[in-house]
Amino acid sequence: MNTNVITPEGYAELQQELDYLWRKERPEVTKKVQWAASLGDRSENADYQYNKKRLREIDRRVRYLRNRLSKLRVVEYNSVQEGKVYFGAWVTLVDEDEKTLSFRMVGPDEIYGKKNYVSVNAPVAKACLGKSVGDTVVVRTPENQREWDISKIEYQ
Repeated sequence: MNTNVITPEGYAELQQELDYLWRKERPEVTKKVQWAASLGDRSENADYQYNKKRLREIDRRVRYLRNRLSKLRVVEYNSVQEGKVYFGAWVTLVDEDEKTLSFRMVGPDEIYGKKNYVSVNAPVAKACLGKSVGDTVVVRTPENQREWDISKIEYQ
């Protein structure tokens, strides 16, 4: 499975983060570093050392985001997806005990800090790909195997 896929919303979020870091936070931190450096002795200047470290972190993240955004392929919703589980779908599964599991199938760059987002590479996502409402999916993990029925598929 191609792990360089992302939803339009996920791409926009990464682009926003890049813009914020490059246009807002980096210039502010750069000014603080210049100010702290003007005070003289940098070896014991906490403002200088902290902001210099933050500047390196920002630059590292900016490099990563630029590189990553250039490799990602935005996958738009297409009406032919309707009724089946594909990338970008919101899926609700129900097991034999009537426990539900709901998630959105997204690219690996989109799952961090988001509840109910699952990477397209996860076992549950792979088991659901191409299936329809009413289908039973078997989710195999290293620990166990579990059966779920697909009860709902939505694209928003």
